Amino acid sequence: MSREQISLRLGPFSVVLTTDITEVSSGIDLLYPGRRLDEMPAFADFHVGVNRAHGPRRWIRPQAIFDFDGYEPFKPLPLDQGLPMFEWGLNNVIGNTAHQYLFIHAGAIERNGKVALLPGEPGAGKSTLTAALVHRGWRLLSDELAMIRFEDGQVVPLARPINLKNASIGLIRALVPEAVFSPEVTDTVKGTVALLRPPADSVARVNETARPGWIVFPSWRADAEPRLEPVPKAEAFISVLRNATNYDLHEARGFELLADVIEGCGCFSFSYRDFDEAFRAFDALAEAA
Repeated sequence: MSREQISLRLGPFSVVLTTDITEVSSGIDLLYPGRRLDEMPAFADFHVGVNRAHGPRRWIRPQAIFDFDGYEPFKPLPLDQGLPMFEWGLNNVIGNTAHQYLFIHAGAIERNGKVALLPGEPGAGKSTLTAALVHRGWRLLSDELAMIRFEDGQVVPLARPINLKNASIGLIRALVPEAVFSPEVTDTVKGTVALLRPPADSVARVNETARPGWIVFPSWRADAEPRLEPVPKAEAFISVLRNATNYDLHEARGFELLADVIEGCGCFSFSYRDFDEAFRAFDALAEAA
């Protein structure tokens, strides 16, 4: 395959992707329907590439290379990981350059005009919970990077594919049989991964910002009793601070914005063991608002 240039509009960003990997190009068409631009923009926020490695690696155990403006920030990955590599790489590029926003490593979903932020350590189940809730009445803003605007504290949507791994893939397939997934990729650093196409309504409303209303720290365990409990504001601030990836760059400005977000939110911890418990708990939050 010759190199193809693909131009995408993703929320506030324009992205130009160059790729010579068929699976990456077809994956973009699968996961981003209707989001290709007909023409290359005069200016793009991000120019990235996912292409085959040169030399013997092009034919023997072929690899994919991610580049951003000609710089290669990651080691090559096996060729079949090219599509998730694009998603991971784009997360990294946005999070490390778009500092007009405060970034929180969290899922972000909206209902009734308010956003629930779902920070969590790896394994907490935030992406799985995000995927379930956006197919039960919540709008997807992001499953990885919650972008908060400094001028008004609004969360800016991206509505990109949700990255699911291992057992979560089967759980969401069973919950949402009509959901569209990329092919599963095995033996990645995260195990088996698949990308879930965002709901069409979330994509259609990608220009609608919303104000944070809740911060919920999820924790899934097979033996967990369902429990939604208030978290003191000071404790919530420290926990969110650990997930605010560019907070230090903004100094006092970052502190003030994060403090305002915490002050305006209901803060909770949430333990659960199945989706029905989660749906009831989040429905109760939305109805109370």
